[in-house]
Amino acid sequence: MAAEGPEEPVLTGRTGRLAQLTLNRPRALNALTRPMVRIIDAALARWEHDEDVAAVVITGAGERGLCAGGDIRAVYEDARTGGAESPGFWRDEYLLNARIARYPKPYAAIMDGIVMGGGVGVSAHGSVRIVTERSAVAMPETGIGLVPDVGGTYLLSRAPGELGTHLALTGRVVRAADAVLCGLADHFVPSELLPELHTAFAATTTGDLRAAVRPYEQPAPEGDLADGRPWIDACYSAETIEEIVGRLLDHGDPAAKEAAATVLTRSPTALKATLAALRTARRLATLEEVLDQEYRASCAALATHDLVEGIRAQVIDKDRTPHWSPADLAGVTEADVARFSATPPGGALGAADRS
Repeated sequence: MAAEGPEEPVLTGRTGRLAQLTLNRPRALNALTRPMVRIIDAALARWEHDEDVAAVVITGAGERGLCAGGDIRAVYEDARTGGAESPGFWRDEYLLNARIARYPKPYAAIMDGIVMGGGVGVSAHGSVRIVTERSAVAMPETGIGLVPDVGGTYLLSRAPGELGTHLALTGRVVRAADAVLCGLADHFVPSELLPELHTAFAATTTGDLRAAVRPYEQPAPEGDLADGRPWIDACYSAETIEEIVGRLLDHGDPAAKEAAATVLTRSPTALKATLAALRTARRLATLEEVLDQEYRASCAALATHDLVEGIRAQVIDKDRTPHWSPADLAGVTEADVARFSATPPGGALGAADRS
């Protein structure tokens, strides 16, 4: 693979008619920065009109995962000093997510290892999404005071039944079979076969990556969300977070009570804003409309106590004991939730206007 120097945060290259993107911050679990987003976007724009490129594949450097999400340490520092930088990062990132979803050439993502937050954004909107036995996929934003973004509420709102609501509120990690069930991935390939799959991708002359993956695809190890559908659908179909938690606690399945305990550790404000966002996303027709909504929510979160506190507890100090404000669901008002739908001071994202 011809590529730029190893110091580059994203390596770009070509093998035959296959263009390759490699997220190259393995020590940071390939967390996305704004320069990385811009490199990816520029490469995709260039390859879109290059007749010698038939398809694109994205992978992550190192052994731990494709991408752990956006660089939330940078968001933390920005939020503490006025929040001037993060809206620009999110604007670029969400428009990249829209580009990936509408890309006119096959776009494959190797979702091996950790794939969370922004990592879902650069993979799950692709046309060929591959998971392995090492895949760990999640949208954990409610644990840091955010609403799932990068098109996450679009994807999760379209998962079967209330599976997406369950994943969005708890931030639960899913493995290969459950990622496929929820519509976050398409194919399971054992990690030991990935080198052969890469060779097959590189040998394609037509760009038909789905045909290339078929000889390596296998049934994924069994997940557990399908068996949990009865309690998940029954509990998460409630209209409010309080009702959802009540149903989970009253349900006889131990997994429901475990889910309730997890939900109650998340930011109360983020939980209510997330439920509202998911219900709205179900009614919106396009990914771009949902990205516009998520941009409003992310910019609103930037001005909250919970975003800084959540990142502090989970990533900076790692004490895992955030002190939310309001501290409980009862303290979150309708006005608090409505702020997540307000147009940001810097203006709207406008993704729907570009589509």
